[in-house]
Amino acid sequence: MSDDEALSIHERWARLRFSVVGPLLPSPPPTGKLRFELERLARKTWRHPTKGARVHFALSTIERWYYAARGVSDPVGALRRKPRRDGGHQPAITHTFAAALRRQYEEHPKWSYKLHLDNLVLLPDLGSLPSYSTLRRFMLAQGLHKQPRKQGHGGAKRRLESREVRSYEAEYVGGLWHLDFHFGSLKVLTHKGEWVRPILLTILDDRSRLACHAQWYLSETADSLVHGLTQAFLKRGLPRSVLMDNGSAMTAAETSQGLARLSVLQRTTLPYSPHQNGKQEVFWAQVEGRLLAMLEGQAELSLALLNEATQAWVEMEYQRKVHSETAQTPLQRWLDGPSVTRHCPDLEELRLGFTAKKTRTQRRSDGTFSLEGIRFEVPARFRQITKLELRYASWDLGHVWLMDPRTEVVLARVFPLDKARNAEGIRRPLAAPPPVQNTAEPSGIAPLLKKLMTDYAATGLPPAYIPKEES
Repeated sequence: MSDDEALSIHERWARLRFSVVGPLLPSPPPTGKLRFELERLARKTWRHPTKGARVHFALSTIERWYYAARGVSDPVGALRRKPRRDGGHQPAITHTFAAALRRQYEEHPKWSYKLHLDNLVLLPDLGSLPSYSTLRRFMLAQGLHKQPRKQGHGGAKRRLESREVRSYEAEYVGGLWHLDFHFGSLKVLTHKGEWVRPILLTILDDRSRLACHAQWYLSETADSLVHGLTQAFLKRGLPRSVLMDNGSAMTAAETSQGLARLSVLQRTTLPYSPHQNGKQEVFWAQVEGRLLAMLEGQAELSLALLNEATQAWVEMEYQRKVHSETAQTPLQRWLDGPSVTRHCPDLEELRLGFTAKKTRTQRRSDGTFSLEGIRFEVPARFRQITKLELRYASWDLGHVWLMDPRTEVVLARVFPLDKARNAEGIRRPLAAPPPVQNTAEPSGIAPLLKKLMTDYAATGLPPAYIPKEES
């Protein structure tokens, strides 16, 4: 199951609504222009979060979403659907039918839901067959989405070549941040005695060109990205949107889900479009031409020394140097605003935010489950939960949380199984179930059967059987 498919329907709808009205939040339309912007959004098509089809939304609907998300600290949370009162139970599908459906889906992921049902009807020994709507709801709930047909390559490139390229700038500080990695021209000496080309993560504010954070790492991973992005948020606050490429670190579940939980709109550049992050390219030129040029004489350059020099150069020179285009220093332009940055939550909340959502089944025998090859223990008070919803970062299995799937509230933090401690034989007593009261032995015919026999006798018909004399 993919990361997007692991999200609940409520979360998918919330992200879709935020993608529709999100661009209006950092740059609210001036007086009298709101209706024009809403009409423009109403004319656009959007991908349905569960069906995948292109759909339109009415102006009044988009207007309601806009006012619900405006002025709140958590726009995505404000746009999230409330859970159904009936619990949203899974459709009734037999295990035999579900297994046959999965096998067929693995062989034909591009089939429509109706085609899957039409073929399963012809298979023997599947028991009772569900309706089309029941099968479709089950496949959507299990992430068995209809895969699109193969499309031709180069479409994005051809589209780009048919469009003119224009410079742009966000209207507000914190309205748009750029994020990208850059391999440096110098190598660093690691503790293992290896020479490695480090990679620089830089996060720039589009309007002010301020370097919100810059740090060198040894690899381009989601761990490094979240590590640097968290520091940028803590230092500068939460932006409204970020622009990045389609690298694996940028599209990882921890990154995309974390940004969505923080109500930060994630935008990705088009293929073959490095000019969309052109401000980053300008920054790389200064890093290579000034910072790294001044470190060429350092024979034993370590990662720690490189990061220390980078922080000093960024804060003492780059941030305070007048930009040729804005005629201001990045620091002064950041302070002058206008700003739409938001308050940043604490480190623990950020750690919880940048996690991926997974589900696991709890073992009834010992109250454990496996995650990334490691067995974890579930607190005894949650032993009645069969399907566990977990959040964790793949690079930090020391922090795994058990979540309430309805409210997204942390129920408990779970830890790996400690067999040595369990070997001490100390066990907490469990609450005893209520005692079963002794009941009297059943006597006579049950009331329902008495009524059925009376009603049958009232018809005047003789018993519909021929008695046989037994010798």
